[in-house]
Amino acid sequence: MNARIRLHAIAAGATLALLGTTGAAQAQTTLTLSSWVPPNHYVVKDILQPWMADVEKATEGRVKINLLPKPVGAPAQHWELARKGVADITWGNFTYEPERFKHVWFSELPMMGTSSEASSVALWRTFDKYLSKNEAFKGVVMLGTGMLGGGQFHHPAKVIDTPDDLKGQKVRMGGPIQKRLLEDLGAIPVAGPGPKAYEMLEGGVIDASLHPMESVVNFRLDGKLKNHTLIPGGLYDASFFIVMNEGKFQRLSAADQQAILKLSGEALSRRWGQQFDQQNKASEEKLRGEGHKFAQPSAALLDNIRKVRTTMLQELAAEGPKFGVADHNAVVGYYEQQYKLLAK
Repeated sequence: MNARIRLHAIAAGATLALLGTTGAAQAQTTLTLSSWVPPNHYVVKDILQPWMADVEKATEGRVKINLLPKPVGAPAQHWELARKGVADITWGNFTYEPERFKHVWFSELPMMGTSSEASSVALWRTFDKYLSKNEAFKGVVMLGTGMLGGGQFHHPAKVIDTPDDLKGQKVRMGGPIQKRLLEDLGAIPVAGPGPKAYEMLEGGVIDASLHPMESVVNFRLDGKLKNHTLIPGGLYDASFFIVMNEGKFQRLSAADQQAILKLSGEALSRRWGQQFDQQNKASEEKLRGEGHKFAQPSAALLDNIRKVRTTMLQELAAEGPKFGVADHNAVVGYYEQQYKLLAK
């Protein structure tokens, strides 16, 4: 081989090597995920991390999701953190920003259902059909929706089964739906995060607390809250999102976008709901096994709860056009139809 041919061969080899290196560097995208609960919490351990592993596998390693060691902002900031790209993927509660997301308030109202799987998927389908093009949801790609599976009354000293049992009781709550509900039922709402309920009870700040069943156990409140009132269909609920920055999503290849979407949407919402259902069921069994008291509400208390629900639905329907929902009744009707279909 003469010198000219040898130089051409070396140059070609170097070019191929450089292209190969560049291709490999471009092949993998690492996305960041910010979560505001500890890594051992089941939302991370049993919902998000298995999904993250599935994404990496489905994209053949081209997309890797890195759970940040600590959240990059407060829980209520997590929608904006994703929208602005501070973190690529986040999750949070819609009603941490209540005025921004009135579109989904209906899903947190009383008696909307106690199957988290059914309600989480029903909310996803409702979002997809009615809300996905609404301005409030711009800037992110919605990856999934989730519900608690119904929250209930919990009290240290007595079961709450009549309207009088609530009069003047200071009850820990979170969010506008719960606040309105307690006020209209004659209780005194006290705002506070669920994990703070123990010290609020210990300090006499509250008399009772609202939680889904799993939180009574997971927040270690079962030594304090020993009386539980089960409202059929749930006293209230909470709606959650899992989202990704839209720009970061668009920079992925079409194949990787499709792989992520296939694992997300209804599939991720169902995964969320199944895990919450397991947690709620196991927690109730544990509490019953420990001799906790469980009660059904009186007809009078149920009637009062229904009245609050009806009034709030009427108010949301009237206000719907202001937040971009022209026919709020159709949205609610579709959600309830889907829930019933899924809960069978």
